[in-house]
Amino acid sequence: MDTTSTGDLVKVATPGPLLDGIVFEAAGSAKVMVAVMDRDRGPVLRSVERSALTERTEAGPDDAQLQLLIRRTPHGARGGGNLGGGVGPGRSGAKRAAMHRTTGK
Repeated sequence: MDTTSTGDLVKVATPGPLLDGIVFEAAGSAKVMVAVMDRDRGPVLRSVERSALTERTEAGPDDAQLQLLIRRTPHGARGGGNLGGGVGPGRSGAKRAAMHRTTGK
């Protein structure tokens, strides 16, 4: 698939069987974030190469759960943690609160 956009129904080629998935984020040129159903863990987000995707037209049995995962996951959640909670590199400096200071007993 050359062009993918958020919400596209795709099949993901894995070393095992083909998995049904939904594109979560297609920002990069080589990799795409896809929601797929993991046999052990349930619905998860995976980063896969764009060349491993093929288009599918019919809805699969797990699409409702994948849509719920996409709906509750904020975009950019996989971009790394930051202490600021918003967009950007996060806070610099001390990473934890100061401890209680004694009064010199």
